[in-house]
Formats: sequence, structure tokens, C-alpha cells
Amino acid sequence: MEIIGEIILQVCGWVLQFLGELLLQLVCEAVAELCGHAVKEPFRRPSPVRPWLAAIGYLIFGAAAGGLTLWLVPELFIKAEWLRVANLLLTPLAAGLIMEAVGSWRESRDKEVLRLETFAYGFCFAFALAVVRYAF
Repeated sequence: MEIIGEIILQVCGWVLQFLGELLLQLVCEAVAELCGHAVKEPFRRPSPVRPWLAAIGYLIFGAAAGGLTLWLVPELFIKAEWLRVANLLLTPLAAGLIMEAVGSWRESRDKEVLRLETFAYGFCFAFALAVVRYAF
């Protein structure tokens, strides 16, 4: 019975570590989203930006956010190496899905949706953030 309790505690610890990293990524995406809505007007273009160029921009912003989070929260919440590798894919997937839901919610209320509020760009931002946190 004691072994089962230890296994359950270990699994709960892993889940909490992932949730900590996901929360950190979502906070960074929320700040980026707020900044994007606040400063979008001066940068409005007559024609839309190419999608691949926007993706590169979100990768750069995500990497910058990753560097900032390393300065603010220097250690990864996830300690086990295999979980850190899994984090490179799982938390950006979750963050992308959440950003897609935010975009859908904003669209249903007739509010303007940023590119970051889509799965692809939300994933790009969160993936770059996760890579920087993993690498350093």
C-alpha cells in the first residue's frame, strides 16, 4: 500500500511540474497578447503579413520570452530529464490549444483576433519559449 501511495505522489508531482511550465507559458502568451492588442494600430499594414514571416516573428518573440522567464524563474519546474524532453512538445501543444480557444471565444464576441490567438502561432510562441528554457 505504501508503494502505491508513493507512485501516486510521484505522478501528481509530474503533473504539477507540467502545469507549472504550462502556466508560465500561458502567462507569457497573455502578456504578449495584451501588448499585441495595445500596440497593433501603429503597425497595421494595408496588406496582410505572409504567414511564414509571422511564424518566424512569433518564434523570435517566444525565444525572447523564454530568455526573460529564465531571468525571472531560472529553474525549470520539471526536474526529470525525460519529462523535460516531453515538455518540449506537450506544453506548447496545450498552450496552442488554449490560445485557439481564446481566439474562438474572442471571435464569437465579434472582437478582433490576433494571430497569436490561433493554434499554429500560439504553438510557435510556446515552443520557442520551451526550447530556450530547456537549452539553458
